[in-house]
Amino acid sequence: MKSKTGVLLVNLGTPDSPSVKDVRSYLSQFLNDPRVIDIPWLLRKILVNLIIVPFRAPKSAAIYKKLWTANGSPLLFYSKRVQALLQEALSSEYEVHLAMRYKNPSIPGVLEIMRKQNYERIIILPMFPQYASASTGSAMEEVMRVIRTWWTIPELKFISQYYDNPTFIDALEERGRQYDLDAYDHILFSYHGLPERQVDKVYTAGLCSDHNCENEITEENKFCYKATCYATTRMLVARLNIPADKYTVCFQSRLDKKWLEPFSDKVVEACGRKGMKKILVFSPAFTADCLETIIEIGDEYQDLFKAHGGEKVQLVESLNDHPLWIKTLKELVLEK
Repeated sequence: MKSKTGVLLVNLGTPDSPSVKDVRSYLSQFLNDPRVIDIPWLLRKILVNLIIVPFRAPKSAAIYKKLWTANGSPLLFYSKRVQALLQEALSSEYEVHLAMRYKNPSIPGVLEIMRKQNYERIIILPMFPQYASASTGSAMEEVMRVIRTWWTIPELKFISQYYDNPTFIDALEERGRQYDLDAYDHILFSYHGLPERQVDKVYTAGLCSDHNCENEITEENKFCYKATCYATTRMLVARLNIPADKYTVCFQSRLDKKWLEPFSDKVVEACGRKGMKKILVFSPAFTADCLETIIEIGDEYQDLFKAHGGEKVQLVESLNDHPLWIKTLKELVLEK
């Protein structure tokens, strides 16, 4: 009898619908995660449940309605496509499952299905190329929280990051080559932002700013989100032959001023003020198009750029269901 291996893909999550009720439920679960808002418990509860969620839910619901398609949430749609395509790419010895860190399909619900399959081993593969405690770390912690209650625990393999996987870079390169790079005045590599304090926690000595994260990966900063974002960009611009003066690494979706800089929206404004007319934006931390890519970059940054004299912000699509993305995931599974 051949033993089977369970593979659990984990993405961030999405509201069940763009209704205010479902968006409120999603935001509540997401923002109450102590790895996302890492402040004292009581202060987080007051901030999230009495201030952020009540005021943000109606506004966010309106944005999600713009994002929603006939297929529902793009993030969930593409995640399901990836699940199916990865299952096709792997042998029958593997069974691929999909869960979302927040909302549905939930990690506890999917893991209960997997528990009943009595797998010899389970590979947990978050769909976040660069490690961050608020994404990969949170997904792994939730998986461990559930599995530690099982009476029989199979062999577990966790994949924490793969920003430097050559096939992953191949996939990003192929996405970029769909565009005439010379036709753009500037190119942005926009990553999801994080509070500075969260990258500081990676280090046993000193702060993130004490390390040369913009230029190298070392033993000290190999799990620093800022360092791996810059490393991803260095590999990609080398493939695409983008001159150093023609691109900027930046961080979007900030909540306050103490987040990683430079801020993407401010870079977009500056490009417009400098007389640039066309900019191209990669989003290498997002493997599936979502609110942050389609709406924030594609719509909001477009409006911002035009307001400051620019003409066109072109979003480079996320990997979504690209064949090289499926190949990347297959390689990662087989390596384990």
